[in-house]
Amino acid sequence: MFRLTFIPLVLLVVAGCAPNQSSFTSDIYHNVTAHYNGYFYAAENIKSVELVILKSLDDDHNQLLRLFPKIDTTLANSYERETEEAIKMASISIQRHPNSKWVHKNYILVGLARLYAGDFQNAIQTFKFVNTKSNVPEIRHQALIHLMRTFTEQGEFSKAEETADFLTKEKLNKLNAKNLLLEKAYLYQTQSDFNKMVQNLTLADSLLTSTDRKSRIYFIVGQVYQKLGFGAEAFDYYKKCLSANPEYEIDFYARLNMAQVARIDDQQNARNIRKQFTQMLKDEKNMEFKDKIYFEIGEFELKLGNLAPAVDNYKACLRAGTNKRIKGNGYLRLGQIYYDSMRKYDLAKAYYDSAVTELPSDTEGLDFIKKRQSILVDFVVYTGTIKLQDSLLALALLDTAVLHQRLDSAAKAAEKLALAKKPKKRTNSDNASATSQSGTFYGNETTTTSDWYFGNLSAVSIGQTEFQRIWGNIRLEDNWRRSIKSSSAPTEVATGNITPNPQQTPNQEAAPEKKQSLFSQLYAQLPVTPEQKSAAHAQIEASYFKLGDLYYFRLQEKKNATETYKILLNRYPESKFRPEVLYKLFLAAKEEASPESEIYKSELIEKYPASTFAKLAINPNYLLEATATAEKQKTLYKNAYRDFSSGQLVTASRTINDALQLGETPFVPQLEILKILITGKTEDISRYQYELNEFMQRYPDDSLRNYAGSLLEASKNFILKSERAKGIRFVRNNELPHQVVIAHKKEDKLSTPLTTKL
Repeated sequence: MFRLTFIPLVLLVVAGCAPNQSSFTSDIYHNVTAHYNGYFYAAENIKSVELVILKSLDDDHNQLLRLFPKIDTTLANSYERETEEAIKMASISIQRHPNSKWVHKNYILVGLARLYAGDFQNAIQTFKFVNTKSNVPEIRHQALIHLMRTFTEQGEFSKAEETADFLTKEKLNKLNAKNLLLEKAYLYQTQSDFNKMVQNLTLADSLLTSTDRKSRIYFIVGQVYQKLGFGAEAFDYYKKCLSANPEYEIDFYARLNMAQVARIDDQQNARNIRKQFTQMLKDEKNMEFKDKIYFEIGEFELKLGNLAPAVDNYKACLRAGTNKRIKGNGYLRLGQIYYDSMRKYDLAKAYYDSAVTELPSDTEGLDFIKKRQSILVDFVVYTGTIKLQDSLLALALLDTAVLHQRLDSAAKAAEKLALAKKPKKRTNSDNASATSQSGTFYGNETTTTSDWYFGNLSAVSIGQTEFQRIWGNIRLEDNWRRSIKSSSAPTEVATGNITPNPQQTPNQEAAPEKKQSLFSQLYAQLPVTPEQKSAAHAQIEASYFKLGDLYYFRLQEKKNATETYKILLNRYPESKFRPEVLYKLFLAAKEEASPESEIYKSELIEKYPASTFAKLAINPNYLLEATATAEKQKTLYKNAYRDFSSGQLVTASRTINDALQLGETPFVPQLEILKILITGKTEDISRYQYELNEFMQRYPDDSLRNYAGSLLEASKNFILKSERAKGIRFVRNNELPHQVVIAHKKEDKLSTPLTTKL
């Protein structure tokens, strides 16, 4: 009886194994076998590939984290065996069980394997095939979501958006709805459309499960809100991130970022954040992140306007770690504080130098940082010159006793600085690290006590270097400018380092001589004569002008430029730079729509009507128009000069007059000189000399002024030689009558009034 029953059952099962057989038993067989053989092993390989891709994420938590890893064809080589095995197992399952319900799911695995391998075209064809052939909406939607991801990775953003728009209109199950929102967020992140990115992530929030790495997504949402300037929303999502059991680094940076976006108008809030920072510094797990913590404390204090604590923490950041990006940003912040807030430009320059050295090449705004660093070189020179000359002028007014006292103080401070710069013994590696990181900066700051030049040791050092550059290595003593030194004589550098006498003991005699040398050096620089004082003021005046131009043109800081120009005009009302400075103040005020612009314009036109700057204030197109006119004048000048050279003076004079009638241009002085030369050949020599004098007064800054002076001098010498040749001698005799000649312009009609007056 058993045999009779068993044989039909075996025959029934064997019949159900046929690939194209469709019956209740065959469906069960093919579905079970397709699922737990081919599909299962293909899916396991896909999972291992996704794990490798996920681990490839190299997160920089200071930057916006990627929602998904980017498909990397180089990385794909490392899991090539798994993708090939996945395609093989899924394909076998499809071939052996073509009527099973796992066929299209196997095709999706094939498409994923091709996507992860970087074979985007075949992946697209596979997902499109599933969307076309499958009768199950959930499977079609799943294929289209993966198709959207493939378009995103390929850079076909318009096609990805079309796919997303289609899916948005479909009725999706919870899993596909969540995946669609995440894929859309990734698409917009790839396009840097952060508004749409965060919209989709917040919509996906309620659909997320523990397997979706919720804490990471919440952290990313917080980052996006922070980037967009929504501090309160960012704070809330960082808080949600911490409650979702995040990984350690996510937890750490979420707490730091919460401090960045926290409201600082609440004192209790500020105290809580400081307390949190203290706890983070004490936590042993944060040892490698101490530099980052100190930096963020500095950022927090800077936001509160507490400059001193901010500076202290930025310095602690420099000593606490070796991360070049963090150190570079620490140096940069210190440079910005000393430049923008404290206006200690020598220190700002030093920190900017270090920032440029440390910051990676991909740092945002690095070009501007380098630009400011290079500008600060000139900046320090100009501000140092102003401080130096102001200090020297102030010292020159003191009596001898007070002067000795001041210079002795400066000498002692310089000795302290020299000792501070000497290498010191280090007791451990920590001290060595701290010293190497901070040496120059902290030494300079602790000894810089005031704006007085000789109280600022870094400024004194610059002055000493400049003195040595100009005067060389000479012994400094009374009447040092007239001292003649033999080349073989021992010399001292400007810092006062004297070559000691071998018979002197260093502590007894060399030190006083060195001190006296420094005193002599400082005393020798004092401007005591009117000429020296005038030269010192000229340096200050020029430095203010150049400093203003540096602000105005190179830094584009019009407000600081305006302040500097005003200081220049207040200190030197008759400055030779006044017309140009008034014009720049006019432009800056006009840009700000300030009523002061009309004040500057009026003064410029009234006091300096002949200047180019006054003409530009009246007509902004003056230079363009003047250039076109000047070209016409140059053509006429060539013709006039040709006639002048050939002796056709009347024709040349008419041509010059025609050129002058075209209007005022920078070429007019050239025309007038030629006209004067014609006058010298056609009129009396006294008229010729008068015109030369007038030309020199009209154009005191023109390059032709010297030429006019040489012509005038040559004319006077010619008259003198002519008179001597005639034998005429002039003698002084106050008893004899004298004849007086008064020359004036004919159009002034002064003959009658002068005669009557005389």
